[in-house]
Parts: sequence; C-alpha cells; structure tokens
Amino acid sequence: MADREPSAPASAPEPPPVTREPLDAYSAAVVGAVEQVGAAVVSVYVGGAAEAERARGGAGSGVVVTPDGYLLTNEHVVQRVTEARVTFVDGRTVPAVVSGRDPATDLAVLRAQAGAPYARLAPEQRLRAGQLVIAVGNPFGFESTVSAGVVSALGRSLRSRQGRLIEGVVQHTAALNPGNSGGPLVDWRGRVAGINTAIIAIAQGIGFAVPASTAQWVLTEILTQGRVRRAWLGIGARDRPLDLRLVRALGLSNARAVEVLSIESSGPAAASDLRSGDLIVRVNDADVDGIDALHRQLARVPPDTTLTLQVVRRTQLLTIAFTAREPPA
Repeated sequence: MADREPSAPASAPEPPPVTREPLDAYSAAVVGAVEQVGAAVVSVYVGGAAEAERARGGAGSGVVVTPDGYLLTNEHVVQRVTEARVTFVDGRTVPAVVSGRDPATDLAVLRAQAGAPYARLAPEQRLRAGQLVIAVGNPFGFESTVSAGVVSALGRSLRSRQGRLIEGVVQHTAALNPGNSGGPLVDWRGRVAGINTAIIAIAQGIGFAVPASTAQWVLTEILTQGRVRRAWLGIGARDRPLDLRLVRALGLSNARAVEVLSIESSGPAAASDLRSGDLIVRVNDADVDGIDALHRQLARVPPDTTLTLQVVRRTQLLTIAFTAREPPA
C-alpha cells in the first residue's frame, strides 16, 4: 500500500477583532466631559518646587480658562501669597503668579508661566436641578480625581470667609474633599459650570460651587481693572425690623430695613444727607430688607455710580442721592 503524504497542520483560528464595549449614556457623558476638561485642571501648591513635589494633602486645585494661561482657583488656597506653583496632568510643575484675588467670592486668578489647554466657562443659568455635573480636582493630593453627581439646587446663598454673601451658588452632590477647592465643576459638555468652594463637613452629598457667571465677572474685573471693584457707602449698619404701623402708614413693601449706625468721615455717605439712625428701605427702586440685600444691590453697580436711597427718618420717607466709591485699599 502506497505511503500517504502527511497532511498539513490545521491553521489556528483567527482571533476575534478587539472591540470596545460601548458605554452606557451616563458613562459616556462623564468620560467625554473628563476628556474635554481634564488637561486644563491643575494642582495648586504654595511654596517652592521641592515642596510642590513632596506635597500631598492640603493642596488645592485650579482650572485654566484662557489660552494664555490664566486660571481660576479659590482665594483661600493662595491667601497671603503672591506666587504659587501649579502641576499639570502631564507632570509639568511651573511657577504661577497671583494676578488678583476676591475674598468676597473666594476666587483668585493666577497666571501659569507655561502654555496649557484651557476649559470654557458655561453660563450658570443653563444648569437645571437634576442635571449631571462632574467635579475634577486634587482631593487629598490624589491628582485628576473625578466624581460625579447632580445639581441639587440653584440660586443658593453662601457666606464667604469674609462674611459677604455669595449669590447664585450651585449646590450639587459630586463628592468633594480637601484639595478639591478651586477645581472645576463641569457639565456633560466639559464646560466649567462653577468653581468648587465648600462642603458641609458633617453632611454627605452636599457641595457648593461659585457659579461660572460670577467667576467670569471676577476674571474680567481682574484682567481689565487689576482688581474687583465694588461700590462702597462708608457706613456701619445692622438689620432692623420696622414697626408695622410705620410700614402701613408709609406703604412700604418690607417689614425690615438697614439701620445706619455710623458714617465714616472719609466715606461717600458723609458727603450726603444720610444720618445715623436712618433706615434704608430701597436702593435704586429695589427693596432692601437687610444688609445682605444691600450688598446684592451694591454688587450690581460699579463705583462712581450715583445711587438713590429711600430712607425712613422718624416717620418720614426721604430720598437721598450720592455717588458710591470704591473702598480704600
């Protein structure tokens, strides 16, 4: 019987092509936002280069928001220093100069001495309660940490470390820890919706961010004016309830007012007819029911603007006009 030729060995089957498993819509939104903004998020350190390399806990975060390297962070991260160092996600650590600060909103602007990708600020009013938001930052020194949550509420008020009320604050559930301060809160498009600023230590899932609209205003003021300008009256004041009989007799809308306790001799109010004991009830046709409301009105007008106050003096309603100025440095 003739010998058979040996059969050729069977070839191994081709491995299936490697394919990525498609992401669910939630994961795709978070991943897309992080890819969009991640390279613009930095770690912020105060001190020298060696300290920046050693630092872990206690570092803050920031986000580059202009093509020429200006970045936003919290004022409390860089308080009392004029220079800092920032570390990018690619490992570069470069000097940064504090261009300006605004303790009243807990925001500061730094200029990084290097080119970097930048993120875009989104108008705060586009957010809605329940909307997905993502926090990117440097909690406990763990760089480029991502946490996701939803907008819990809009229009919250938060008191700054200086005692001034920050309006329009975004409350959200994205986890924040020490080191997240100054990092961005972004929407699903990767646009900066706010700058994370505070947490409630005894609670879970309650974080706060200064809205992008406020951050944009502070950034513009510092870049164009070198500082944040606010109108100043030059008075000492307190909240004061009004006698309901007086409210009815004068046709007032509020049952509370701002009582003038003192007038600074060098302040703009000293040049007007305003007196100690006067009760401020309106500013430029807007009702004022306390010091916080007075601050809100002053924040909306630039210095060197003529203000019209309506005040109650004893039983009379008077109108007093004068020009507000910037507070002394």
